[in-house]
Amino acid sequence: MSRLLSALLGIVLLGLAGFMLATAPQTVDINDYAGLNGDAAKGEQVFWATGCASCHAAPDASGAAELVLSGGQEFPSAFGTFLAPNISPDPTQGIGGWSLITFANAVTMGVGPEGAHLYPALPYGAYNKMLPQDVADLKAFMDGLPPSTEASKPHQIGFPFNIRRSLGIWKLLFLRDDWVIAGDLTPEQSRGRYIVEAMAHCGECHTPRNALGGLQRGNWLAGAPNPDGKGRTPNITPAKLKWTESEVVEYLTSGFTPDFDSVGGHMAHVVENMAKLPEEDRKAVAAYLQLVPEVQ
Repeated sequence: MSRLLSALLGIVLLGLAGFMLATAPQTVDINDYAGLNGDAAKGEQVFWATGCASCHAAPDASGAAELVLSGGQEFPSAFGTFLAPNISPDPTQGIGGWSLITFANAVTMGVGPEGAHLYPALPYGAYNKMLPQDVADLKAFMDGLPPSTEASKPHQIGFPFNIRRSLGIWKLLFLRDDWVIAGDLTPEQSRGRYIVEAMAHCGECHTPRNALGGLQRGNWLAGAPNPDGKGRTPNITPAKLKWTESEVVEYLTSGFTPDFDSVGGHMAHVVENMAKLPEEDRKAVAAYLQLVPEVQ
């Protein structure tokens, strides 16, 4: 009997060791960031493209207050309610004390400064395709924003989703760094892909998810239920989005559709961000959307 118990204990310990190894947080290659100096001017463009203020500004903030990234916005989901943290440059309550590597680990790998997994409410599944120089530029710009001493609020997540270590399994299943639209693209199309698939993380809202929250890449940009259970994010594949490239550019500039309807909801923030980018970037997004496979 004792030998059987010892064998069972050994199996359990071996399984636990395998789980811990498989779910260990993975971090960036520091060689990719060696010698990089961030350019704040270029980082501003990355900031608007990545939409940081849209989620991390205080609830109902507007105008200049949107640059105070004090957090606090709530994002309900099937797994609980996530609250955006303070990512202002305050050294105590924000991320002002983070190194570039710490920042890159969080943004592109979903790993916090203490080495724990971060929830994918932070869209690192898209940001992991960002160029290291863009990450460095983004940090340089954010370091110059107004600090906030507002403390981050804890997520409202129950068991078993509050076990962060299990996110290592989620990452193994769903975290990918390859492009959805592959093949030979023109420079304009490649730029559009980089904006849509990486920085602007459009797929995070416009692509349906499976029961575990993984993106259904075979239905890329085909629309999805809103995470809060109210309404849907529309299908923006060519099967449903029949706009011309110039109409897409106009929408991303002014917020007006070809039918003279106006943008609303969280998409209004996206348009505000896109309107701050060079027109060439909006044209690139429009060109990319023409490449996306149709999904009815």
